[in-house]
Amino acid sequence: MVFAELHYEQHYSVEHEGIASVLSRSFPNVRSGLQGDSWIWITEHEHKVAVDTFTAMKHQVKSESPCTLVNRVLAALSRQYKMKVFTPPEPEAHEAS
Repeated sequence: MVFAELHYEQHYSVEHEGIASVLSRSFPNVRSGLQGDSWIWITEHEHKVAVDTFTAMKHQVKSESPCTLVNRVLAALSRQYKMKVFTPPEPEAHEAS
């Protein structure tokens, strides 16, 4: 599910390091990469939140289900970035029935 989409002027590849840095300062378990697309994974216990560009030209905040980690990631990103929060979250293409 897509919980939010970040808004910025630069190409997503330019924004990748800044977003990863914000998240790394807020969470102990962050992995990221930039190869064609940008991906950042935040994990905590059994929960995983992805901030990636796999299905959009802007970073989207995604998770399999709502959890407190999603809310904390959104809060951390909202301190530095404007974003559109989807209420309710939107299904990804592979989740749509």
